[in-house]
Amino acid sequence: MNRPMTMERRDFIDHLIDQWERERPDLDARLMAVPSRIRRISRLIDRRLEETWSRFGLGRGGFDVLAALRRAGPPHRLSPTDLYSSLLLSSGAMTNRIDRLEEAGLVVREPDPEDRRGVLVCLTSKGKEVVDEAVVAVIDTYRELFAPLTPEEWEILASLLRKVLGHLWGRPVPPPESGIEEG
Repeated sequence: MNRPMTMERRDFIDHLIDQWERERPDLDARLMAVPSRIRRISRLIDRRLEETWSRFGLGRGGFDVLAALRRAGPPHRLSPTDLYSSLLLSSGAMTNRIDRLEEAGLVVREPDPEDRRGVLVCLTSKGKEVVDEAVVAVIDTYRELFAPLTPEEWEILASLLRKVLGHLWGRPVPPPESGIEEG
């Protein structure tokens, strides 16, 4: 297959595709380019985020819980069911995360005033401070990781990935919103 000439530097994925095209010219190996790069980018992003979160004594799981509580708005509390549903976790996994965050003084469990048997997970002032600092560091990490992109390229990439993700989820793609979306 003839690949269009670009001014960009070729990378490891280009070489893999060349090898497949040489060995299996019957395949459209170019289709490997995007998923292969997404997987590699994802791994690199994950490593950098783990480094970022660790500066705050957090991992992905702890950050995700604190971020969900912070995004919930005042009084920054949710039921464990709401948390594990929104984070796509099992109740057991959520319990372990909440236990660790509670031991660190970042969340507390309080009785649900509207359900005598229920519990709410509440962000402490220390937890709010930690997640507010951590999210700034995460945004800075993203800014550094995606520095080669112009704001316009970022928007195009975000829009294209939203379209693919919507397809993979089997849901209609919502109309694009202005500004950069954060997870």
